[in-house]
Amino acid sequence: MKLEHVALNVPAPVEMADWYSRNLGLEMVRSNSEPPYAHFLRDSGGRMMFEIYSNSEADVPDYEAMNPLILHFAFVSESPADDRDRLLKAGATLVSDEQPDDASHIVMMRDPWGVPIQLCKRGIGMLAGQE
Repeated sequence: MKLEHVALNVPAPVEMADWYSRNLGLEMVRSNSEPPYAHFLRDSGGRMMFEIYSNSEADVPDYEAMNPLILHFAFVSESPADDRDRLLKAGATLVSDEQPDDASHIVMMRDPWGVPIQLCKRGIGMLAGQE
């Protein structure tokens, strides 16, 4: 089986979808202008999507208060330092910036709504095509 998407109930799906498209290069695959405002965003490799929506039938988690080790979106980055600086200018906030001994560079940030995002440059790739 292949993973198709992960879904999050968020406070501002329209604005978030725009921010993720503009700043992380995600492609809008499907969007809905009616409640719950579901937006499906696909990564540049076409292998993974995430859905953001605002459904009043469930609580929106307090992502800002949540430890990013509980939940985060991890993005492959060729230059985490450059992407970090660009995302800071776009309204993200920095949580941590680490360079482990395995030649990786891992930057943890939060998007403008507090959802944790991670920028990963692995010393040894973990997905097909990252060798």
